[in-house]
Amino acid sequence: MANLKFQMSNKVQNSKFKIIIASDHAGFELKSVLKNYLNQKYEIKDFGTFSEESVDYPDFGFAVAEKVMNKEFDFGILICGSGIGMSIVANKVKGVRAALCTSIEIAKLSRQHNNANILVLPGKFMTKNSAKNIVDIWLSADFDGGRHKRRLDKISKYEEGE
Repeated sequence: MANLKFQMSNKVQNSKFKIIIASDHAGFELKSVLKNYLNQKYEIKDFGTFSEESVDYPDFGFAVAEKVMNKEFDFGILICGSGIGMSIVANKVKGVRAALCTSIEIAKLSRQHNNANILVLPGKFMTKNSAKNIVDIWLSADFDGGRHKRRLDKISKYEEGE
């Protein structure tokens, strides 16, 4: 596993993705940590919230999902308390495949098999180091295509009403 992590970390550092990140109040602390961590490697846009004052997660989830859908950013990262609310919101936006990831294995598979374009994290149920590891793996994994593309094509057709 350590060798895999090293190889992926090298790949991550050679990439220059544009990433948009946002959270609600419950994810604010983790978002701040990740933003500072990712700023060293990527072009990061922080879309809020900017404090721990209570806000409504749909406002931030929809905004990030729409920017990813419109291809203004390569990827999005959303954080709320459980990750569930942001996942529900983001996945309402056509073309978005938001994945709630709680381990590096799930993060890797969400990219390889589902070509997830938004990573969702549970701010109240994850350590800062776990979140950093998950983000690194998620950003470095590639979509496998093949049978997985066929499945995503079915989702796209459904979104189009076909």
